[in-house]
Amino acid sequence: METKHPFLPIIVGTDMNAYNMAISFHEAYGIKPILIGKEPLSFTEMSSITETIEFDKKLSEPEHFADILIGMADKYRAPGKTLLLVGTNDLYVRLIIENAKVLREHYVFNYPNEALMNQLQMKANFYELCKEHGIDTPTTYFYDCSQDVPFDDSDMMYPVVVKPSNGIEYSRNKFEGQEKVYKVDSPKELFEVVQKIKASGYRDELIIQDFIPGDDTYMWDSVIYANSKGQTQLVTFAQVVLQEHTVTAIGNYTALITRFDKEMMQKLQHFLEAVGYTGFANFDLKYDSRDKKFKVFEVNIRQGRSSYYVTALGHNMAEYLVDDLIYKTEKPITYLNEDFLFTVVPKVVLRNFVQNQAVQKDIKRLIKEKKWGNPLFYKKDTHMKRKLYLFARQVNYYKKYKNNQW
Repeated sequence: METKHPFLPIIVGTDMNAYNMAISFHEAYGIKPILIGKEPLSFTEMSSITETIEFDKKLSEPEHFADILIGMADKYRAPGKTLLLVGTNDLYVRLIIENAKVLREHYVFNYPNEALMNQLQMKANFYELCKEHGIDTPTTYFYDCSQDVPFDDSDMMYPVVVKPSNGIEYSRNKFEGQEKVYKVDSPKELFEVVQKIKASGYRDELIIQDFIPGDDTYMWDSVIYANSKGQTQLVTFAQVVLQEHTVTAIGNYTALITRFDKEMMQKLQHFLEAVGYTGFANFDLKYDSRDKKFKVFEVNIRQGRSSYYVTALGHNMAEYLVDDLIYKTEKPITYLNEDFLFTVVPKVVLRNFVQNQAVQKDIKRLIKEKKWGNPLFYKKDTHMKRKLYLFARQVNYYKKYKNNQW
């Protein structure tokens, strides 16, 4: 076990986001973090850079979460070592925030408070907040699935996108043919989708939203870090190159290129400062060519699974947390302005499935200039079986894009 640092990272989750955070800690400090998960996932299971992965099937259950984490704190507590807690998906971050009072007796972490989390995660509230602070959002209607009210779509322009306002609740009500996001072309189709979701037992709001035209390259991403005093230390902006195209994973970015747009970056920064945000935030936006505006869909109250490009460009995500929570270091704000191509798909997928010619040109240039990277192939992760798994996964990605057009 690593001893020279006065902290030990405890990462909650075993997915790609957990792996990216684990290699961020490993890269910066040579530390092998402890991971806590519900079940083994291939991203982290065969990794040589995690110290231990603790599994507990009840981890995602609200009534057990805090006790499990307190048990882990008792197990890994050591003199002169602060336990640094990092969540990697919406549910785990929500549970950390809801149990913040008791968890703070054992761990340090940086997340917004519960009231702000609820304001940002309930889409109707979030869009209200955006409006107050001059942030554009897509035209959106909300439909309450707990009411048996007919849906009025008289002034709706098709196509529209349908998605749950409460993603955690939605994933608890599984049903056959469940999709993360639906693209709907007619009133009849909209009615059918809404009925199907209601029949699953989902009782929260549905978001019915204007479909902004444009392929994956019209999507944009921003990562912001505000320290525990609420001072912004990092703002990034990136253009999505590709997202997952399978129905259960739409919205997960598989490749993006860093860009610079100071005006938009500051707009997002000032929004978070105005609401008193702390921690990592990850915005999803889409550029609307009809009125030439960036429109914000949502903000994740954590780093995203594609946020690793921040670490790759020398602004290690783990260091932001450690400098803030362990060493209490003040940092000037960085508006990231460096070229980089982040990808978890092979180059052949980028060559064949990115239609946007200007972006295609940038991809070629960045690969040629060696300004690109895939975090899953972290050089210091030496597990042989993992390498074979990753190779198979890369081949599989090609098939996935060939067979799924969103």
